[in-house]
Amino acid sequence: MPSMPHQAGTRGRYRAHPRRLENGADGVVDTNEVDRLLQELEWNLEGARSSLREQEALLARLKVCSRDARTARPMFTDKGIEILSKYGLNNHTLSTSHEALRCLANVLLLNESSRQIFADLGFVSKAAERLKSENRDDEFLISRILLLLTYKTNVNFEELTERHDLTGSINEHIARHAKHLDKKGRSESQSGPMEEVAMVETLKLMFNLTHHYPSLIARFQPAIEPLIDLLLHSPLPTPPLQPPITYIINALLNLDLAPASQSPEPTSEAVTSPLFPHANPTKVVDRMIFIFNGALKDTPERDLDAAAAPLCTLLRRAYELADPETKAWMRGKLLPQERDRDQPLGKGESLSSRLLRMSCSPGLPTLRENVSCLLFELSDKDAEMLVRNIGYGYASGFLATHSIEFSVNATGGRNVGSEGENGINPVTGQRLSAEEGRDGSEGQEMSEEEKEREAERLFVLFERLRATGVVDVVNPVQKAVDEGRFEEVS
Repeated sequence: MPSMPHQAGTRGRYRAHPRRLENGADGVVDTNEVDRLLQELEWNLEGARSSLREQEALLARLKVCSRDARTARPMFTDKGIEILSKYGLNNHTLSTSHEALRCLANVLLLNESSRQIFADLGFVSKAAERLKSENRDDEFLISRILLLLTYKTNVNFEELTERHDLTGSINEHIARHAKHLDKKGRSESQSGPMEEVAMVETLKLMFNLTHHYPSLIARFQPAIEPLIDLLLHSPLPTPPLQPPITYIINALLNLDLAPASQSPEPTSEAVTSPLFPHANPTKVVDRMIFIFNGALKDTPERDLDAAAAPLCTLLRRAYELADPETKAWMRGKLLPQERDRDQPLGKGESLSSRLLRMSCSPGLPTLRENVSCLLFELSDKDAEMLVRNIGYGYASGFLATHSIEFSVNATGGRNVGSEGENGINPVTGQRLSAEEGRDGSEGQEMSEEEKEREAERLFVLFERLRATGVVDVVNPVQKAVDEGRFEEVS
């Protein structure tokens, strides 16, 4: 379609790109058409010539073009962003505004420099003010736009908060989302599909603000209770660490949870102690552990490192803030128990066994370190206690890597029953009475899976020792690989 001639005074505002480009399901789009659409929208701003239906049709066509960086190029200009921002944030109908904001969000996502242009044109304050709206489309679109502005712009979000109560608007949205869930995790109202996606964008914005602007963290204290309500009552997908659960956890991650946990004797559990409710202090942590266990069990390893590490960090924070009774309860949930010692620790399917396997998995560098720190903290940050709890085999690599001194004679376990320290194999953590072959019979040969798991554990152990620089060791697993003694299997 040929472009329309420019009005007087507008010549040169747009650069024509006559090459025709594929644009998804809508077929071939000429960027000259994008110029024309922007021009018609600008004329309408000057003279209100188009009907509302025509304006929305123009913006809908632009929205299709805004999904591809090649056809969206005219929208990356100062004039393009200004036109979209005026339709999106000035006094237009809600439907027209939403179409323009969708175009704008696509543009800011595709083109980094357009974000600073948007800020320089002075529209950030209008966006922050618009976030006060209770409309879910407004919440989704404005949160998405503000989220993108946290990257590579000079926008001062602290000043934006002072002038427009940005953190207050976010807190209100999170509280409204929490009210939509009853205690069975079902929506109390027939909310549309925008409910969850709007919440996710708000949670992502909140995380970025608390990450990049620590001075704003205190302003998000009112969000702790509704965030915990969302964590407690949101239906869990399988595996559980998927949106929105992951974003709820991330939003809690940077918050100061200490005031919530260290409040005086409460008159209302919901107001004074959302992390450790007075009526049931372990309820929130139990939910976290349930989610963590489900994630370790059902999440593919390739996704587990990024997905589970934040929740592990949150569990460590909870343990740090918990009272002695809750700490003891958490140790009982997360550390090996007497029943786990019927076989070498880490061999079973209990949560503690999964944690031990995660602590030495070469494919989980972030989660591996996080889980090891969790186990150390559950052992009161005592090296000998860690060895007694999980066995020398699992503990030694972590302790050596962190240059923590420990006694090689530390044996036994916290929950070994009446057999005491001498009844436990100090390396494997298994009860001596349960070890195969102690009655003179030969033990069963390890399965291929067990051999592979043991090789992975030894690989991590030797790499940790080598990284310390304290001893000069050659990793036998790596040596075997280098010498071609490992056979690749399909």
